[in-house]
Amino acid sequence: MSNDIKQMTHPIRKEMSSIMRKKIIALGALLTANVVPTQTPITALAQQEIPSYAKWGQLAIKETKTKYPNAKIIDYLYEGSESKEASTIEKFKLWLKEGDHEFGVFVRIEFITDTEKMVKIEFQETTR
Repeated sequence: MSNDIKQMTHPIRKEMSSIMRKKIIALGALLTANVVPTQTPITALAQQEIPSYAKWGQLAIKETKTKYPNAKIIDYLYEGSESKEASTIEKFKLWLKEGDHEFGVFVRIEFITDTEKMVKIEFQETTR
């Protein structure tokens, strides 16, 4: 009779085992989905439009590094643009640190609006 009981409970145990296995797999998938970072932020960044002043900001940084080779640029601010007749002036403020000395540099880049040919670049130091 004990063999009959084993045979009767065996299919039930098998079914319960299958249900438990499915639950464990589902729980594992749920935990993995919550732990693994999604790609949405990277995709969102890739879809953001590059601002029109970006290339002028890179030039402002490059030329500031050339003018102040011993200083580190520790902050960057785009201050907007100004239109004059056929040219545009892009304005930036960079904050530099050289040794214990910190100071700001206003960088003004003027270029021909239609051709984007640079006309001049100006630097003005500031303490604020």
